Amino acid sequence: MALMIGIMFKKNDTVHYFDPAGMKVEVGDRVICHMEDALEIGEVAVPVVETKEQDIASPLNKLVRRATYYDLSVDELNRKKEKEGLKKFGELTKKYGLTMKLVSVHVMFDKSKMVFFFTAEKRVDFREMVKELATYFKIRIELRQIGVRDEAKIIGGLGPCGRNLCCKSFLTDFESISIKMAKDQNLPLNPLKISGICGRLMCCLRYEYGSYQEFIDNAPETGVKVKSCHGCGIVCGYEPLKESLVLYLENSSRKSVPLSEVEITDEKVELDEYGVPCNMDHVKMQETSGDGSTGNGSKDKGQNKNTRKEKRFGRQRRSAPDKKDRGKQNREGTSKSG
Repeated sequence: MALMIGIMFKKNDTVHYFDPAGMKVEVGDRVICHMEDALEIGEVAVPVVETKEQDIASPLNKLVRRATYYDLSVDELNRKKEKEGLKKFGELTKKYGLTMKLVSVHVMFDKSKMVFFFTAEKRVDFREMVKELATYFKIRIELRQIGVRDEAKIIGGLGPCGRNLCCKSFLTDFESISIKMAKDQNLPLNPLKISGICGRLMCCLRYEYGSYQEFIDNAPETGVKVKSCHGCGIVCGYEPLKESLVLYLENSSRKSVPLSEVEITDEKVELDEYGVPCNMDHVKMQETSGDGSTGNGSKDKGQNKNTRKEKRFGRQRRSAPDKKDRGKQNREGTSKSG
């Protein structure tokens, strides 16, 4: 068994695992460790845990030491230099006419390099600016272009829900999100409603997606005929969080019924875009009686009666001439007799 400990170098950043090297540290302690061939100061985010050696992909770096008072003072000086770098970067972008938006500046703990994180719509030639920054700060300069999601995580803000952004509050990694997640959750496919302030699909689309996917895999397809305590019905929708099906009943009403209380049949009906069966003859709730008549027999009789009535009145109207025709026939008969 091997021991490892999780270290976070920025707030809500990715957790990196190291070998504790026999040091007794707790969550929240500041430690010094090797990161990208340089010394960096971080905070313990995950306590010491045991794991199998075969589960570790690559050898873990060891912690150097617990951060001392001197180390904390050095880190504070580095934070002041970062603020100075923000100001100098803005001056140089105006000087060289570069369309770059600076997001963050970070100075490594051992002052081995100074990293500028920026965003830009196009490729930017910043070689002259890097030379001037290196001359001014007397340190190795590195410029990194980041995406809009990383920018939102660094800057922060309020989401559509009115709370702080998830990426700024607690998310440590960006998981892949697709439009299929919004479709499976029956959300409106309006980009303005399912996108965050970064312009990408909202991270919260993944939170409940597992529950939706599990329910949809177990539930029957839309259009399948099922039997329930309310009678037979056609599946026309889902309520995954309630684990219920929305059934279209004979009286053209919709009813939510738990999935565990329905009996699925092999019959399937085609639905229109509104979830209504295209052929209403398939939605029959009453059993056929012994004489072969159905529950709709009285309705059919009434329709046949009305049809016979219309035919009878139609024949009477055709056989009986109107007043104008009778007058015309009388005049013709008078002229012939004269």
